[in-house]
Amino acid sequence: MAENTWDAYRTVLRMTGAPLPVISFFGRLPVAMIQFGSVLLVTETSGSLATGGIVACALALGQVTLGPFVGRLADRHGQRPVVLAFSLVNALAIAVYTLGAVVGLPTPALAALGVLAGATIPGIGPLARARVVPLVRAKGGDDRLAGTVLSLESTMDELSFVLGPALVGLASVAGHPAYAFWAAALLVALCGTGFALHPTARATGTAPRSEARARGRRPRLPRSVYVVRVGLLFLGVLLGACGAGITALTQELGQPGQAGLVYAAMGVMSAVTGLSMAALPERFGLLARWRVATAAAALLALPLVWTDSLTGLYVMVTLFGAIFAPNLITGFALTERAVPPRRLAEGMTFASSAFVGGQAVTLAGAGRLAESHGAGAAFALGSAAAAVAFVIALIARHERPQEPPREQQPHAEATTQSPRAGASTKSPRTTVKQDAAVTPDAAAP
Repeated sequence: MAENTWDAYRTVLRMTGAPLPVISFFGRLPVAMIQFGSVLLVTETSGSLATGGIVACALALGQVTLGPFVGRLADRHGQRPVVLAFSLVNALAIAVYTLGAVVGLPTPALAALGVLAGATIPGIGPLARARVVPLVRAKGGDDRLAGTVLSLESTMDELSFVLGPALVGLASVAGHPAYAFWAAALLVALCGTGFALHPTARATGTAPRSEARARGRRPRLPRSVYVVRVGLLFLGVLLGACGAGITALTQELGQPGQAGLVYAAMGVMSAVTGLSMAALPERFGLLARWRVATAAAALLALPLVWTDSLTGLYVMVTLFGAIFAPNLITGFALTERAVPPRRLAEGMTFASSAFVGGQAVTLAGAGRLAESHGAGAAFALGSAAAAVAFVIALIARHERPQEPPREQQPHAEATTQSPRAGASTKSPRTTVKQDAAVTPDAAAP
């Protein structure tokens, strides 16, 4: 459909509506602000870095625990009411959490408020993927355009995680990090509402209750979905360990303020690589991309173990940043191909939660490891996690192509067909390609 990469992006924007990426970007920006800014906020108000780490970890665990539930609700009731309700509740939760930090609540109470702020995140990032990919497919988009959508979404994620911490840092310089959290609460309320009420929300409508009862229980997920989740979990461990290593090394070098700039360099490189992913030829299949991306992560993480200068850190981390977007984009693409359409929002939020969960748990442990044994130990943990992710991708095999049960085919076609766009009567999602899903050797033909 598109002759080159930029044509593909223009086609995607035309199919989804140009304002939607802007709304979803600013709607997901508060997540990066509160995740990375919580350590700074709580450390500033409590005077304890350990307390800041505990509360930030509690916030991330709240997001990981409830994230898949938000996706499941969106699959069952549609994105509009779910995102609208969670956006307003999350805005209130962030405001209360910020107020609790400012007035100096005890650590357990602050951790509880952090859990609440994380648990009520509306999940605009993964839900945007679950919304626009079926929309593009319904309008006749092929696998390449679906991959372009995922590249664009991952790039927006990367940019948000560059801009979010920077905004918190600017607020700290201007007066207090709490200013950024008040802004985050306002952004969630406004942009979350805009995302919920956008006309494309109708593209994620649910099947009638009578039809759902007739089909019985929800469609089961193939094994490949769980394989990809484990891979994303270890990618999160890699990022969490590298984050701890970057912080520790800049402190060892006597320049802790450089940590934010190092993160930014990594994020910018990841965003650039993410945009270029749409140019990859279709013959370079998803399974092959997954293996190459995880192998590159393992190789590029290894030199960080012996990096001992600020210049070397900038160079290695910038190169290392190039592998994150390909890993994330491929993981979400494999999920989109393998998850049944009626469970797509849940699948996307679960994939995102696996990544965030690995990162959150590792941040706490890798920080102590770096304090005891130096930054190299944290980087070594990240390199080991990348090696495990590569092994998972390496032993994965193609899954047999499967057709949905006969009684489910009409609904599958109906949910992906666009009468207005004159789409084909056969959905591109009703036939699973060989490279669309993977499973371990034990399940291989």
